[in-house]
Amino acid sequence: MSAKAMTVAGIMSGTSADGIDVAVVRIAPGRLRPSIKLVAHEGFAFPAALRRAVLAAMNAQATSTAELARLNWRLGIAYAEAVKATMARQKTKIDLIGCHGQTIYHQPRAEMYAGRKFACTWQVGEAQVIAAELGVPVASNFRPLDMLAGGQGAPLVPLLDYVLFADAKRGRVLQNIGGIANLTAIPAGEGADKVVAFDSGPGNMVMDWLALELFGKRYDKNGSLAAAGTVIHPVLKAALRNPYFKMKPPRTAGREQFGREYAAEFLKACRKHSLKNEDALATATALTAETIAGSYARFVKAAMKREVDFIVSGGGARNATLMAMLKARLEPLGCELAASEEFGLPVEAKEAAAFALLAWMTWNRLPGNVAVATGARRGVVLGQIAYV
Repeated sequence: MSAKAMTVAGIMSGTSADGIDVAVVRIAPGRLRPSIKLVAHEGFAFPAALRRAVLAAMNAQATSTAELARLNWRLGIAYAEAVKATMARQKTKIDLIGCHGQTIYHQPRAEMYAGRKFACTWQVGEAQVIAAELGVPVASNFRPLDMLAGGQGAPLVPLLDYVLFADAKRGRVLQNIGGIANLTAIPAGEGADKVVAFDSGPGNMVMDWLALELFGKRYDKNGSLAAAGTVIHPVLKAALRNPYFKMKPPRTAGREQFGREYAAEFLKACRKHSLKNEDALATATALTAETIAGSYARFVKAAMKREVDFIVSGGGARNATLMAMLKARLEPLGCELAASEEFGLPVEAKEAAAFALLAWMTWNRLPGNVAVATGARRGVVLGQIAYV
């Protein structure tokens, strides 16, 4: 079967659980790699009740099968509504949808359960609901086959990063800062087999929890609250000793590592040194910046032999305080900091566009994982199709 050009909608809702991004892209086969053009992008906040349900399910110590079943279908309805609204606003039609779903549990390494040891993952958001509502086939459930091939099921964005940003003369680091921060490093002039990609650690996750807990805000808009605080260096230094940050790639993280329990302990540590709420938020912001820069210095810099564009996407790119901290840490390492929209891709659109590309790869039975990034033994065709 030969690949064909298609207009694909990608859907993404990340670990911050703040809403849904839809990216509509035109994808066509190319001589060396597919060509991708962003047609439209829209963002939609979760209704408050749905966001509460998502957050309650993530890393929950206990829940019910009824709650999980309802959440699976409710998210499918929300995703379908978001794509419908995007098509109406942009007056566009689509051939295919790619939906990552909402990760509620991700265990990339084998652990013992019921007498067997295995890795597992679960993303919810019923794909058949989306397909039925829109009359368009949906590719979803992208992680499992990579994991069954020995990978960690993540990161899945490196394919898009390579297709869009690989450059013959300049090294490129694509740093996404959502709930979790992840990077893709592409040395100048190298093929996809030289890509390095992994989760650097917390992105907005700890900051968002503190903003809600301490200020009643869903996030620290523009980093203005953190800007009014002072970093508590003993707390930051202790946090950086977390073994995760020294773990060699491939590695992935989620709420299991840096969710509300971690954030609550982080706040408790801050309170031993300062009662000022802004100081705790400033320290959490510094933690994200330091772990991103530290990951680059420890695992990436040696392979980047030429000038490096450090291109940031995700909600964290809108946080001026975080971006200033990153600039201060990365420029001495030879990196030129930029937002992805300076390269033609809105900072909120990249992950959704990545799942549009993965859906196109799945539809055309082409491998979608970058095995060197996930740790898989081979490239595999990711996901499954919900037909109409």
